[in-house]
Amino acid sequence: MRSKVIRLLALLVVVALIATVSFVGCKPKPAPQPQKPVEKPEKVTIVFAVGGAPSEIDYWHSVIDKFEAKNPNITVDLLRQPMQTETRMQTLVTPLSGKESTPDVFLMDVAWVGQFAASGWLAPLDDFVSKDNYDLSVFFKKTLDLADTYKGKLRALPVYIDAGLLYYRKDLLKKYGYTAPPATWDELVKMAQKVQKGERKDNPNFWGFVWQGKQYEGLVCDFLEYIVSNGGNILDKDGNPIINSDNNVEALTFMRDLIHKYNISPPNTYTEMTEEPVRTTFQSGNALFERNWPYAWALHNADDSPVKGKVGIAPLPHFPGGESAATLGGWHIGMNIYSKHKEAAWKFIKFVESYETQKGFAMNLGWNPGRKDVYDDPDVVAKAPYLKDLRKVFVGAVPRPGVPYYTKLSSVIQKYVNAAIAGKMDPKEALDKAEEELKEIIKQYGKG
Repeated sequence: MRSKVIRLLALLVVVALIATVSFVGCKPKPAPQPQKPVEKPEKVTIVFAVGGAPSEIDYWHSVIDKFEAKNPNITVDLLRQPMQTETRMQTLVTPLSGKESTPDVFLMDVAWVGQFAASGWLAPLDDFVSKDNYDLSVFFKKTLDLADTYKGKLRALPVYIDAGLLYYRKDLLKKYGYTAPPATWDELVKMAQKVQKGERKDNPNFWGFVWQGKQYEGLVCDFLEYIVSNGGNILDKDGNPIINSDNNVEALTFMRDLIHKYNISPPNTYTEMTEEPVRTTFQSGNALFERNWPYAWALHNADDSPVKGKVGIAPLPHFPGGESAATLGGWHIGMNIYSKHKEAAWKFIKFVESYETQKGFAMNLGWNPGRKDVYDDPDVVAKAPYLKDLRKVFVGAVPRPGVPYYTKLSSVIQKYVNAAIAGKMDPKEALDKAEEELKEIIKQYGKG
């Protein structure tokens, strides 16, 4: 009896276990939870406004292609601008003054940066620089501080740089017993007079020194180099005009004397001499010294150039106690403060300023890099060995006044400086009148 009870209990346990297993096995599986879709970065399009020669535009397209390949969620539309500088400026002023969000990024002549910043059109780049720990030491410090910074905020970065420099005939200096180009303006005069006198025995069209003196923007660039190399300037640090200072009068008198007293610069300096007439005069073998921009180097050394292989470059001379000064030129990149895609715009700016892109500009377009470190690149140095000399010039480059009414200041300066070097006005009188008109302009527009 006892064994039957035990067998019955065992049977009941087995049945219970089977029932439990069956119940669990029949329990419906929980419905699969829907997976959250992987969020893809938003695709954005930014507009980049740039002008230039057809070859430059073609190269910009290749830069954009490389950028988009590395940033597949950003599309860059190139807005082609006219080649003419003033027209290019107007195509930017119109949308920016209307607070339009495009173009998001654009190139600016260095003379525009201060004007655009003062107008409130350029987005500060400081937060982007801080967030990315972006290294600004690769750029020329003076350029960043004086040209790209406005009211303590970084507003642009240099894409490529120009600055005034002195071209000279190496063979002629050696022929007349000189071992180095002039360091001071007095030395330039003495060298130019001696060589000019000797060369005119066979070439009556030979001149000692050619430079830009016609009434146009290039004259302001030249004038700035003379006065800064004598310790002067156009405006002080507070934006007040100081154009009629004694140092500036001395410098302008010297400019006049180059033509009328020392007779080493041609009489058409103040009527015809812009960049190209200056270049062609020197390149034809008719000048010892030339003030011009870096673009002239490649032309002077072209296969059909009479002075190929005979040209050297150096910083412009200075007055006693002063330092060499070179007016800063070139193009800088900035961001529209009204852009709706600032993060994407910053990524594009960084790409344009990257070592690889800057090297590409130097190798393919012959541009002078905005970055210092590219000047040491072996490939760049091999292709353009003169860049090592240009780097020394760019370190001391000075910008024109960064004020929104600069074009009005420039018109006044052109008028009176040209009158003085033409001998139509005394230099002191010319700069006194210029001072009065500059004060009126600043009074009308304010210093900001």
